[in-house]
Amino acid sequence: AAHVAGVLSLDDACKLVATRGRLMQSAPSGGAMIAIEATETEIRNTLPTHHGHLDIAAINTPHSTVITGDHDAAHQLATTWRNNGRRTKQLNVSHAFHSPHMDAILNDFRTTAAELTYHAPTIPIISNLTGEPATTEQLTDPHYWVQHLRHTVRFNDAIQHLRNQNVTTFLELGPDSVLTAMT
Repeated sequence: AAHVAGVLSLDDACKLVATRGRLMQSAPSGGAMIAIEATETEIRNTLPTHHGHLDIAAINTPHSTVITGDHDAAHQLATTWRNNGRRTKQLNVSHAFHSPHMDAILNDFRTTAAELTYHAPTIPIISNLTGEPATTEQLTDPHYWVQHLRHTVRFNDAIQHLRNQNVTTFLELGPDSVLTAMT
């Protein structure tokens, strides 16, 4: 998206994506990501007891929140929600993305992001970090791209923002259609 919007050259976009993938795969394995039928607020209220072990990876819909982090803590929290009648689904992932497990790779990714050349976008981009249009200052700051590795993906907020702008057509590009159903 950053390349199509004019923020990064194709070479820089490829370098950023390749470095991100390599570093994410080098992060500690053994974590879990579990989608829980609960609101962001409900999940956030349960996280203090798991501080440093779990975080929110994504808010996909108003009532679908993905937790991420240590395997045992994630399964313990998911079991609590299941026992209270909520649906849960473990995601088939190799790592606990967007969790404390990513902290060790942030500096290396920041180094790569700082080497790139950024330009003001020519097409608006909705930020997955905020769910709002990204500013030029955000998109041209290497730290913004580093935050994508660790912070919550606010997919629901982005979709709601687009709907409020009367966008009615969405296209999912990827190997499956998981987000299409949520949209």
